[in-house]
Amino acid sequence: MSITMERKQALIQEYATKANDTGSPEVQVAILTERITNLTEHFKTHKKDNHSRRGLLKLVSQRRQLLDYVKKNDEPRYRTLIERLGIRR
Repeated sequence: MSITMERKQALIQEYATKANDTGSPEVQVAILTERITNLTEHFKTHKKDNHSRRGLLKLVSQRRQLLDYVKKNDEPRYRTLIERLGIRR
């Protein structure tokens, strides 16, 4: 359910806005999106796992807050981010 360190480093490299960038909203949203994707795959086989479902809702809420922040501060940056991640909104 969690992502591997190699995958996390790949996401950081792909979505970083500058060198050694791990805290920008783009990187955080990309990592959260990867974790959400993994959890949704997990729920296809474990339908009654309500404890993990609560964690999923928490991740989705956190991602939504970050996306709202980016949208409020820089609309074109928000549009490119959701387009790159394939998030509908």
